[in-house]
This record gives sequence, structure tokens and C-alpha cells, in this order.
Amino acid sequence: MEETTTLLSEELSESLSELADIPTNTEEISEYLQNLIMLVQEFAVTYGVKLLIAAVLLIVGFKLINVFAKKLSKSKAMSKVDLSTQGFVNNIFSIGLKVVLGITALGIVGVPMTSIIAVVGSCGLAIGLALQGSLSNIAGGFIILFLKPFVVGDFIISGEITGTVEAIGIFHTKIITVDNKRIVVPNSTISNATLTNASALKERRVDLTFTASYSNDVDTVENVLKEVCRKHELVFSEPEPFVRLSAHKDFALEYTVRVWCKGDDYWTVYFDLLKDVKKAFDENSISIPYPRIDIKNK
Repeated sequence: MEETTTLLSEELSESLSELADIPTNTEEISEYLQNLIMLVQEFAVTYGVKLLIAAVLLIVGFKLINVFAKKLSKSKAMSKVDLSTQGFVNNIFSIGLKVVLGITALGIVGVPMTSIIAVVGSCGLAIGLALQGSLSNIAGGFIILFLKPFVVGDFIISGEITGTVEAIGIFHTKIITVDNKRIVVPNSTISNATLTNASALKERRVDLTFTASYSNDVDTVENVLKEVCRKHELVFSEPEPFVRLSAHKDFALEYTVRVWCKGDDYWTVYFDLLKDVKKAFDENSISIPYPRIDIKNK
């Protein structure tokens, strides 16, 4: 079979060399067209069926792989895995099967497997050198997948990037900022950076600082702050809210307030306490000083 294919290939090569001469008169044009038709027929007999089978295999195979990938993502086994792992595994599964399908199609056409392996190896080396950054992103994706510094849905802070993780892909991680912007971060960057995961623990501490005038009684200010914290329904009673005088500033006394709440309630508690403390200070005649300069004329 291989000898027949080789002979036919030689015949096709000879036919192509004959077609390289452009006809100059009517008789040559007629002969040229006959040679062209024979060449098409020979090509169809030699490679046409194989190309057709390979094309059908690729079309049907790609559709089946997509169907299998969707079923895999909805399977019971995958439902037990977190969303970030599901997306990563699904991508690896789909790409791997498509690569195998492509190699199979080349084998059907008649390309020797040794040649395919050599070409794939050479291309892999060239692509690896050209896409070192992309390969490091894939490695970063595996680090995120297995070490799990964060998962889909976590609120993270990394350098100037702050937001909720939307998806973890092979090359990039998508993050939605608090003002609803999508940031696409390379996996290698985020896996090597110092990262704060605000959603890793269920409870968070809210730290606030308030100032009051030197003329106000320290115990009164502390009691007012404690009462505001106790009244808020989202603030935990245990650990007990911490309220203490923490610093003597140029124009005011500084008080530190620390309370605990659920991670999801962090910003609600943060902004509510700012508002409630201002109202409580007004009700108890506690003044909030501001920098002032006295100018006297001599």
C-alpha cells in the first residue's frame, strides 16, 4: 500500500511538472486541460477519500468533544469540586482530546506517525521558547488550582487589584472590581504576587478611628462609642467590641474602635458605624475638631 502511494505521488509530481509549462496555442491548451483533469482525478483517487474521512472525523469529533466537555462539567463527580477546578479541568480535557483528534486525522490522510511526532516535537520546542510567558501562566494556573490561595467567588487584594474572582482559566484569572469592571490577570502574575484573601475566613474585624475634642470627657466618649457598637445588630457581642483612647493628636484625641462581624457584612458595618457615631456624637454634644489656625494682628 505504501509503495502504491509512493508511486502515485511520483506520478502526481510528474503531472504537476508538466502543468508548469503555460500553453501558447489552441492544441496545447486542449492537452493542458486534459492533463489538469487527469491530475484532479489522480489526486481524488489518492487523497480525496482520506481527506474527506479526516474532515468528517474532525467536524464530528470536535462536536462530540464539546458535548462530552459539557456533560463532564455537569457530572456528579465534578459537582463535588469547586468552580475554579471545574473550569480548569474542563479546559485541559477539551484541548487534550482535540490535539489527539488532530493527530489522528493527519494519520488518516497518510502522514507517517514518525513525521508527526518529529514535527510536534519541533513545534513544541519552538512554541515553548516563543511562549515562555504563556507556559508560566499555565504553571501558575496549576499552582492556583492545587494550592487554592483563592477560589471563584473570593474577594482578593493583590497590589492595585481588588475585586471578586469571577473565573480561573488556563492562562488568566478574571476579577470583577467593586465598581463592576473586569480585570484579566495572567496566572503567573497573581500566583507569584503577595495576595490578601478577604473571603478565606468567615469572620472579619472592622477597624475604625474617630476623633473628639480635648474638652470632652474621655470616659464619656468611650462609652458612647461602645454603645453604638453594641446596638448594631450585625456586630458580634463576642469578641466584645474594643474601644480605647489611642493617640493625642495636635487638635484632637484619637479613639480606636475594633468590632467583629461576618465577612459578607464588613462594608455594611463599616459605613453604618461611621454614620451612627456621628449621630451619637451630636446627641451627646461631643465635638469633632478640625485643624484651625489663629491669626492675630500686632
